[in-house]
Parts: sequence; C-alpha cells; structure tokens
Amino acid sequence: MSNIIRVVAAVFCRDNKVLACRKAPGTSLAGYWEFPGGKIESGETPEQALAREITEELSITAHVGKKITTTTYEYSFATIELTTYYCDITQGSPQLSDHDETRWVTADQARELMWAPADIPAVELVVQSL
Repeated sequence: MSNIIRVVAAVFCRDNKVLACRKAPGTSLAGYWEFPGGKIESGETPEQALAREITEELSITAHVGKKITTTTYEYSFATIELTTYYCDITQGSPQLSDHDETRWVTADQARELMWAPADIPAVELVVQSL
C-alpha cells in the first residue's frame, strides 16, 4: 500500500438533493464526480481542513457538521483515506476552480453519476437519507 493521504470532503444537502462536483480536465480524476474537499495539512483538525478547503475550492464559507464515514481507497497514484462530513453553506454561492461543473442532484440522479471510487461509500450512505 502506498503512503496514505488523509483527505476530507463536504456533503451539502438541500431540498432532498446533494451537491456533486465534477473534476475539471487536467486535474487528478478528471471527469469523475466527487464531494468537494481536500488534504488535511499538518496541525489541522479534519474539520479545520475541510472549512479551509471549501473556502479555497468553492469560495464559500461552510459550517462543518456531523461526520458521515471514513473510507480508504487505493488509487494508482496514492492511497486515500477520505472522511466525509455533512456541511451547511453559511455564506456565498459555490464558484468553480478545481471543478468544471456542480449539480444539485436527487438520490436517483446521484446514482447515475460516475463518482470517484473513494467517494462511493459516502454517496451510498447519503442517498439513503435524501
């Protein structure tokens, strides 16, 4: 197993839909859908890292809420330990930087998207609650 990279991701829900973000061309996992987030930096708690990453990636402020799950997935480039949290947007509207599209999707629509493998366990848990 390669070095483990600890990452966090935000699950935003509203009106029985979840926010899905598609990775832009030229980025790692381009074309795959994911929950937005990123790496935990040294000295950060997962919650602090997620709040920072959401501001950097989507130009919004978010409140980090309840943990959903932690999963580990071994990609060809790294092993990712992904922890997902329910979050609420407290300020702003998502702006794209690392992604080329965002969508608010229903549970059925979410099941049809090509999700990044590390995100799939969280997707399955989230769509059950929509």
